[in-house]
Amino acid sequence: MSETNVARTASGTVVSNKMDKTITVLVERKVKHPIYGKYIKRSKKIHAHDPENQCQEGDQVTIEETRPISKTKAWKLSSVDRKATII
Repeated sequence: MSETNVARTASGTVVSNKMDKTITVLVERKVKHPIYGKYIKRSKKIHAHDPENQCQEGDQVTIEETRPISKTKAWKLSSVDRKATII
């Protein structure tokens, strides 16, 4: 029986696209406090590979884990869920 590994995915907002073929995605999650029970927000900035430079700041995207592409990149762009509104 052959097993296929399913890549981890994360959804977040693009906060920077200033690098070439790289975006910075802010991934937020809510975690329940172990003692008080209140839900608190935890966030992490992840560098992801964007080969066509198609993302802009404010876009909602889905990224998936992949092999290391560079020193800081181990995620790649999977899909753009919602484009940012231009004001």
